[in-house]
Formats: sequence, C-alpha cells, structure tokens
Amino acid sequence: MKLIVMGVLCISLMLLVYVVFRRKLGFGWLTVFGAHLALSALAIYVVNYTGIAAETYIPLNPMTIGTVMVLGLPGVALLVGLKITLLG
Repeated sequence: MKLIVMGVLCISLMLLVYVVFRRKLGFGWLTVFGAHLALSALAIYVVNYTGIAAETYIPLNPMTIGTVMVLGLPGVALLVGLKITLLG
C-alpha cells in the first residue's frame, strides 16, 4: 500500500514539475501563493483578536487558512458562522 501511495506521489510531482516548466510559469506563482497565505492568516488573526465575533476563536491551522485562501473574506465569515452554528 505504501508503495502505491509513493508511486502516485512521485508521478504527481513529476507532472507538476512538467506543467510548471513547460508552460513557463516560473516562480511567480510562489509569490502570489505566499501573499494569499499571509493575508489569509492575517484575516483570521484579526477576527480572533479584535472581538468582531464575540466569544469566537478560529484556530490557525492549514485547513482554516486554506479555506480562507480559496474563498477570501467570505471564507472567514463562513468559518465564523460554522463555529457559532455547529459548536455554539
């Protein structure tokens, strides 16, 4: 099983490297990714420590930061809504 997973990961890595260098994407996408990552973490930090949503704490972990990276500021609202609705 580990061999199959390792094979899939190696093939995925080779295809990713192929796409990056074949389409001449370069490393500019890393800058955009890093900026989105930092701004997502900052948005969650602002919600946690300003008290915008009373008694609500959203943990800074890869899942929450990834949600905010993909959805933007509505992702923060989604996480706050889920926290209030599901976890009280």
